[in-house]
Amino acid sequence: MYMRQILSLFMTVVLAHTAVGMDLTRHVDPYIGTGGHGHVFLGANVPFGMVQLGPSQPVKGWDWCSGYHYSDSILVGFSHLHLGGTGIGDLGDITFFPTNNPDVRRSRFSHDRESVMPGYYRVTLDDAGVDVELTAGTRTGFHRYNFADSDTAHVIVDLAYGIGWDKETEGKLTKVSDTAVEGYRYSSGWAKDQKIYFYAEFSRPMIECVNPDSLIVDCVFAPSSSPLEAKVALSPVSIDGAKANFAAEASGVSFDMARNAAKDRWNDNLSRAVVTGGDDAQKRVFYTALYHAMTAPVTFSDVTAEHPSYTVFSLWDTYRAAHPLYTLLYPEMQSDIAASFMDIYSKQGKLPVWHLHGNETDCMVGNPGVIVLGDMIMKGFVEDTASAYNAMKVSAMLDERSLDALKKYGYLPYDVCGNRTVAMGLEYAIADGAIAAVGAKLGDKDNYFARRAKSYEKYFDKKTGFMRARDTKGHLRDGEFDPFAATHDVNDYCEGNAWQYIWLVSHDPHGLIRLFGSEDRFIEKLDSLYVVEGDLGENASPDVSGLIGQYAHGNEPGHHTIYLYNYAGHPDKSAPLLRKVMTELYTDAPDGLSGNEDVGQMSSWYVLSSMGLYQVEPCGGRFVIGTPLFDTVTIALPDGKSFSVVADNNSAENIYVRSATLNGRPYTKGYIDFNDIVAGGELRLQMGATPSDFAKAKKDRP
Repeated sequence: MYMRQILSLFMTVVLAHTAVGMDLTRHVDPYIGTGGHGHVFLGANVPFGMVQLGPSQPVKGWDWCSGYHYSDSILVGFSHLHLGGTGIGDLGDITFFPTNNPDVRRSRFSHDRESVMPGYYRVTLDDAGVDVELTAGTRTGFHRYNFADSDTAHVIVDLAYGIGWDKETEGKLTKVSDTAVEGYRYSSGWAKDQKIYFYAEFSRPMIECVNPDSLIVDCVFAPSSSPLEAKVALSPVSIDGAKANFAAEASGVSFDMARNAAKDRWNDNLSRAVVTGGDDAQKRVFYTALYHAMTAPVTFSDVTAEHPSYTVFSLWDTYRAAHPLYTLLYPEMQSDIAASFMDIYSKQGKLPVWHLHGNETDCMVGNPGVIVLGDMIMKGFVEDTASAYNAMKVSAMLDERSLDALKKYGYLPYDVCGNRTVAMGLEYAIADGAIAAVGAKLGDKDNYFARRAKSYEKYFDKKTGFMRARDTKGHLRDGEFDPFAATHDVNDYCEGNAWQYIWLVSHDPHGLIRLFGSEDRFIEKLDSLYVVEGDLGENASPDVSGLIGQYAHGNEPGHHTIYLYNYAGHPDKSAPLLRKVMTELYTDAPDGLSGNEDVGQMSSWYVLSSMGLYQVEPCGGRFVIGTPLFDTVTIALPDGKSFSVVADNNSAENIYVRSATLNGRPYTKGYIDFNDIVAGGELRLQMGATPSDFAKAKKDRP
């Protein structure tokens, strides 16, 4: 605990120094990703805060997973919990709706009278006759309402509303004084047994509090020319916990104080990565991406807890780039994230898969929590490595989610395991590779998991050059093989097709290259990925988006794929593709994401890649050097240190790294280790319009 506090203090000092006179929030456009299929949260929050207070709309389909879509013009209230960028809808808890007429329970609005910036949201409710302002702290939401002329003002507190298929199972609302209400909401949806408690105070007394039903109250106030404010504290534990959070975060705090504090927190956190160069639009994309990456994981503990704990772990997505980014920008959080993982393990007997507000959803395939914990161990963030290593092994040796078949056959036969066997098997191999890496670090000589990490070889079909499903006898699936088919429900892959899943061997790229027989054949196949065209099928998964040929940047399994060129000695082939993705598939428009944000993963890919770095192998900390988009990116480190990537002669044409120095000394490797980054210093890259021999020699490749 003491060391964590010291580290946090160092980071506070570093950031306070870095952010002096710097308003980076002006580069953030929270509307990015609210259109198209981005599914991002819009509203007021602080970095990694429990409260995500924002507008909620009537849910009309998949694109309303966050509760808000840019195309809509109707609001039903302002909810304190939302999800940012998921492919499934949930939350929307504790909804407040101000109105000058209690019969008006939804209202039109216009983007012309709506504005948002980090930590602050404002909108005019046309039908309800109210101007609404919102801001937030970690566990508390702050509301300010200006009502149009009316006899009375009403605030409807609604526990019935939920996003997606979330449905309340139990709830209670109680008026506890003339200025306060409290209650709780239990619900079942994606999170099967979610519980949230709240305590709210208004800035002036209610003249009455009417219960239309047990889950809704109408708080009625006398007319006044002054704004009505509400402060709402949440707790995942109890109403007493919500009151403690209120006392710590909201007592004596005005709306403007909270708004200014939220803006300061965003500036401090955005200054953990400072860029120069690039145009205004690129800076908007970068800082909005950084902003989105800080939306989750979210705090899931009260102020009275011994240490912060976290939830909303979209690990199938975020193990690839978001968590490696957090290890660079948020070293002081890592031990608490690891402790959260271990707490989840103690409760459910396995590490998290997709953990949501106290619930394991088991969403997606593989064992991604194993990978993230392994990466934290390899980077030195976990104190009790023996217990963490044991949790990784136990999680990989259960008899659920086809792991029993993996133990029996050494791969996942489709005639035993059903659909998604290729995707699940490849993901399990990556997780097993993480266990093997940690075991080697800790001196465990048992190579069981190292062998299982090679199970990806069992799916490879040398004849077609694809990863394919096999039965218990090792035979390929019967029938015509269509490498383009991406059917959502019946598929050997997961949200993808055979073209996209060839490459999912991120823990062992050189092993994958060897399966092709030569680097030339591997490169030939990889080249084909970006030009081949085919029909995904009538019922293709909507997640297969952001296509360049059959490369799908809109979904996560392919996020490392372009960087595989570097492992085969061809960074010259990766550079133009990386620039194409960064400049064409990320824009500063509402539909500026090519797929779901997926709780920070899409944005984290951009942040790392625009720095010129990407951690392909998800456990261990080797960052491949790509092509930086900005002239410099400087990240703040503990102890007053920093690390910069400097790109000399950088431009839209000069996309190739021709040579490099690390701290002034010639550097020939095509990658840089995590420990070299966090030691501080400068990686200087000389850019040019034509490729050189940089990082092509086998000794210099990742």
